[in-house]
Amino acid sequence: DCPECGAQAERETDTFDTFVDSSWYFARFTCADAATPIDRKRADYWMPVDQYIGGVEHAVLHLLYSRFFTRAMRETGYAAMKEPFQALFTQGMVTHETYKDKNGRWLLPTQVEKRDGKGFHIDTGEEIIVGKIESMSKSKKNVIDPEHIIAHYGADTARWFMISDTPPERDMEWTESGVEGAWRFTQRIWRLVNDNLANLADEHAPQPDSFSDAATGLRKKTHQTIAAVTEDIEQFHFNRAVARIYEFVNTVAGFRESGPDASWCLRESLETLVKLIAPMMPHLAEECWAALGHRTMMVEAAWPAAEPALLKTEEIILPVQVNGKRRGELAVAPGTDKQELERAALALDAVVRQIAGKPVRKVIIVPDRIINVVI
Repeated sequence: DCPECGAQAERETDTFDTFVDSSWYFARFTCADAATPIDRKRADYWMPVDQYIGGVEHAVLHLLYSRFFTRAMRETGYAAMKEPFQALFTQGMVTHETYKDKNGRWLLPTQVEKRDGKGFHIDTGEEIIVGKIESMSKSKKNVIDPEHIIAHYGADTARWFMISDTPPERDMEWTESGVEGAWRFTQRIWRLVNDNLANLADEHAPQPDSFSDAATGLRKKTHQTIAAVTEDIEQFHFNRAVARIYEFVNTVAGFRESGPDASWCLRESLETLVKLIAPMMPHLAEECWAALGHRTMMVEAAWPAAEPALLKTEEIILPVQVNGKRRGELAVAPGTDKQELERAALALDAVVRQIAGKPVRKVIIVPDRIINVVI
């Protein structure tokens, strides 16, 4: 019977499409405890959503429906915002080679062995068909079991590899060699921290009054890396952040100074490194943080802040081109006068050889970026 009028009735078992729910849940999240569908005051305070992240195939329809529902909520007085999202980011897909046996059946990557550039079925030894690289799909079996990756390499390695080489808006290919490379880097960081424990100042040691040139150089690299990685993460340039961390690790590993100032800045650099890798490799970061003598969790520590005075570059390297091809470089102070840059570029031996007596048509100088001599 109908619960409202008591008359004979038949329950409708068909359901709304999931988009009916997912097209406005973000507004409900602003007031999950409200007795009404939406608390207008709280929804107006928190909305619109600052950042939308989704795959392009899903985002197209979901964005359309979400915008429709948001306009409907505005028209009916449930909310004030006209648009639901302020910014959109569509990430790329994880891809992998596809494999088929001679009968056309799809094979899992774990069923395939590579030898001499060819693929063979692990169980039968028969050569298989190596297909094109496509987005991972259960139907085509070109998928990787996350539990296998975590058991063999750890979750940190998987995360690091996925963001290391490819901009997040582009598709990335999953390869075993790439995963192994990421795993080796996690081991390098662990060794770098533990091998230097005896060389570090106490975690509560005050900052020295002065630093050697080498120690100052390491501090500058540390704070320049903080600034660059922070900006890269905020701009979703995760692969750039990874590249800067690789470079930073090389710098720290090459530091060979001793003394109180060196010990202090080496600790500063290693603690900074641990904080910078934490968003991508949280487990390794926590282990390194504990190894450095801390009794609290690293996740509770503040994100490092770059000191403005250490971000100033006293010398920059300008590539020098001749007709668009790099022929040398100049080490100069930032903001060097264009006439001085032109004289220095034309005096480089490699440039002189390229000119070989030919008239110079013009010298294009992009301040603090590049010099191009046109002949």
